[in-house]
Amino acid sequence: MFRLIFLFIVLGLGLFVGTQFSDQQGYVLISVADTTTEMSVTTLVIFVIAALAALFLAENIIKRGLRATSVTWNWFSVRKLKRARRYTNEGIIKLLEGDWKTAEKKVTRWANHHDMPLLCYLIAAEAAQGMGDENKRKKYLALALEQDKTSLAVEITQIRQMIRNNQYSDAHTHLEKLKGQYPNNTIILNLLKKTYQRLRLWIALDELLPKLKKAKLIQDEEYQSLYYQAQLGKMEEVGQQKGTSGLLAYWSNLPKKLKQDEQVVYLMIKQLMLHKGDSEAYVILRDVLKSSASEKLLPLLTEIQLPDTHPAIVLLEGITLKNNNHAEANSALGQLYLRENKWAEAQHAFEQALKQRVNISDYSYLADALEHQNMHQAAGDVSRKALSLMTTDK
Repeated sequence: MFRLIFLFIVLGLGLFVGTQFSDQQGYVLISVADTTTEMSVTTLVIFVIAALAALFLAENIIKRGLRATSVTWNWFSVRKLKRARRYTNEGIIKLLEGDWKTAEKKVTRWANHHDMPLLCYLIAAEAAQGMGDENKRKKYLALALEQDKTSLAVEITQIRQMIRNNQYSDAHTHLEKLKGQYPNNTIILNLLKKTYQRLRLWIALDELLPKLKKAKLIQDEEYQSLYYQAQLGKMEEVGQQKGTSGLLAYWSNLPKKLKQDEQVVYLMIKQLMLHKGDSEAYVILRDVLKSSASEKLLPLLTEIQLPDTHPAIVLLEGITLKNNNHAEANSALGQLYLRENKWAEAQHAFEQALKQRVNISDYSYLADALEHQNMHQAAGDVSRKALSLMTTDK
């Protein structure tokens, strides 16, 4: 637009000057080397204007030509990009369908024309993983890294594939590096949970659980399961390394809240019994039962191997004296009476227990106590009752 206005201004000035000096055209001589050119001033003005017009016209033609070339080039580029995106989308669908070979073929065919080839190579790596082709998997991951060496998506894809290939140690190494950079990344937290479980890193899992719960990555039921799994794992490690003394030291350092958790107490008693620490297990169990007669913990009194069962009997008698309807306490007391050959006391204890709930083992113990008292008819009736219950359960 500016050039056009300029051209009209020059043309107007030329016409104005031409009319003013029409009878005085003047004289112009141009000499270059041995060549000379003569013309009037008016002719020179007209020539300059024509030259400028020709120059502007040529410029416009060249620009239009270049613009047309650029549009054509862009049209081909956009067409290739659209096709690459379409193939990639189709490849993702095939990946989700489990058609690994087709998925790989589609996403790699036009990857060079895609505006995000990183995505294409990550999908191809997943397809190669599905086919079990380790060489292709590594190749596509390497190509993905060439696109972006710091991509978190590449790292997470690689770690997931390591876990699926049971390469938990390698996955753990990578995850520990990422954990500091992305402490709240939910995918990394979930992958850490899996590696900690498989590598039996119970202390690390115990520390991770609050984060998982806060991020709502696990429900309460799973949290409880993993929590006690971690507690048991830590106890097992201590027991294997340091035996009974190590377990007792571990117990003494536990917070009071955990010492009152009956599941934690149960796990500790089991570990102490496993490492021949029955007497020490009884002391812990006795102190807990004095404050709370837990139905889960009471049966452990019959499993602990004690040189003298009298203290345990006294403990149970005290519990049943406070609550004669405590089924588990009566059952445990009856079993200890049987060891002491106190048949009548055992009979009474089992009968009290069976009044509160049906238990096949207690019926069997009761029949044994009756048999030792020569109450054969009653023992037979009780045995048949236990047999009928067993048949019903089946």
